[in-house]
Amino acid sequence: MPRKPRGPALALLPVAALALLLSACSSADGGGGGGSNTDGKGSVTLNVGDQKGGSEAVLRAAGELDDLPYRVEWSTFTSGPPMLEAVNAGAVDIGSVGNTPPVFAAGAKSKITVVAATHGDSAGEAILVPKDSPLKETSDLRGRTVAVAQGSSAHYQLIASLRKAGLTPDDIKVTLLQPADALAAFTSGKIDAWAVWDPYTSQVLSGGKGRVLTTGRGVVNGLNFQVAAPAALQDKEKERAIDDFVTRLRRAQDWVFEHPEEWAKVWAKDTGLPYDVALDAVKRSYGTRVPVALDEAAIASEQQIADSFADLELIPGRFDFADFVDDRFNDTLPPSTSPARSYGKAPS
Repeated sequence: MPRKPRGPALALLPVAALALLLSACSSADGGGGGGSNTDGKGSVTLNVGDQKGGSEAVLRAAGELDDLPYRVEWSTFTSGPPMLEAVNAGAVDIGSVGNTPPVFAAGAKSKITVVAATHGDSAGEAILVPKDSPLKETSDLRGRTVAVAQGSSAHYQLIASLRKAGLTPDDIKVTLLQPADALAAFTSGKIDAWAVWDPYTSQVLSGGKGRVLTTGRGVVNGLNFQVAAPAALQDKEKERAIDDFVTRLRRAQDWVFEHPEEWAKVWAKDTGLPYDVALDAVKRSYGTRVPVALDEAAIASEQQIADSFADLELIPGRFDFADFVDDRFNDTLPPSTSPARSYGKAPS
């Protein structure tokens, strides 16, 4: 039975250009500009939250936006947390986020429901330091200034990495910055380290401006989610559209793994990423994702994230993450612990 819910332009571009690239929130059709993407086909409009180079780009590249039986309106956001604010407000029916934004949203008692998942390599989740930094291991962060986006997947990766090294956030100086501001602070030497995700990780490494202190491998769950508005799931026509939408995304993810170079070209064009950075990010993280079931293991790992943030009083209190999960679209997917895909050794 379903669980019912309660209720990047990145070759070190100038900060202004990066902020413009990642600005939210703009509406676009499946054809790249205003209106619907089905020429009037169907009576249902699915409002989808997206990020640059996200769901719309990959669905289009994989040919999965052809002959949709419903309309799609796209809204673009800088990251997962503001997207989930829109889901809570009912302005967005579904959107893709990392493993931590749903925890913050659920902790705030937002109206959200996790409905689909992928599992990927966590090599792109990294704590970066300048290339000439004296820091050699995570424990060296004691007393240092580390930037991270609040409520992002990197936020938990930072906490988990510190815990593994015997530290807590109180042992470092945490600076809460969105990626554009963090990039500027990192490249100007105003911070000692930056906890971030791909494609920023690949950007910094490709530009030779930094190196990896530690990655999320072994400390984070590598999950990404599709999160829907409960009201949309209660609408039978939108429920069918959501079912079809997540199925198309799963096929598109398979296409990405099989066509990394082709997807990297599309991703680079859509985001302004240099092609080599895009390809590195595909092979390091994006292309490694495999669609998986929303199962007990996935819920338990997200509960661990929620409890960690509750212990640190970074969310209002404890809650049961399972109350915000609905597994009706699991189909016959493999377990959430299934190995991520791999192209061999991750780019250095």
